[in-house]
Amino acid sequence: MIEVLFFAELREKIDSGKIPMDAAGKSVKELKEMLVAKYELKTLDNVMIAVNEEYTTESTILADDDVVAFIPPVSGG
Repeated sequence: MIEVLFFAELREKIDSGKIPMDAAGKSVKELKEMLVAKYELKTLDNVMIAVNEEYTTESTILADDDVVAFIPPVSGG
């Protein structure tokens, strides 16, 4: 089991800051596809991805107890 963290508008769309997912052995890309389908998200194409607090790519393979964060683009001033 992995823990998935959501920030900003993703947190609002999913109505939670974190959820557990059974995605060990899958790539980050596969996890994104699962989340888009399950939570009816339009896309996760523009988010930054971190696994265990290190930025990574969609090809990263996930392991049990990994923590995956999806961080959407932010703006401010």
